Amino acid sequence: MDKPNKKMQPSRPAARLAAVQALYQMEFSSLDAETVCDEFIQHRLGATIEGHEYKPADQELFQAIVKGAVDLQREIDPLTDKAMKESWPLEKIDPILRAILRAATYELLARQDIPVKVILNEYVDIAKAFFIRDNESNFTNAVMDNIARKTREDEMPSESRPAKQSD
Repeated sequence: MDKPNKKMQPSRPAARLAAVQALYQMEFSSLDAETVCDEFIQHRLGATIEGHEYKPADQELFQAIVKGAVDLQREIDPLTDKAMKESWPLEKIDPILRAILRAATYELLARQDIPVKVILNEYVDIAKAFFIRDNESNFTNAVMDNIARKTREDEMPSESRPAKQSD
């Protein structure tokens, strides 16, 4: 019996990366989520384009993230704005970073079946893939940690506090 080819199995990390790319594309076009999802599924996910091989993605997760981030954007954006410690409005940050935060926040809000740790790790990895410096991945981690503590507190480790010294 042949072993299943891991390369051909749908990937959740590939779905997240494609969702970020789709959200980014939507920001600069007049296309809706349905149209962009269809285009990605038909022409990008699992395809080879200009010598770059795209991994097969979990299409269900991909569509859920894209459509969910759009549907919940009025809830996601204010939550993300409040989570940014530098008081920098979401609309002022890099569009790729904005897409990453929207996708990750959607998952934190709507995908209780996916552990917080998985969501945080995968979106920080996506930030690392797009940005050379660690600033953006550290920023993504900090903002997502803040949102996770507000939305899924039960899954987050309690922050350690220094012990008080007695006089």
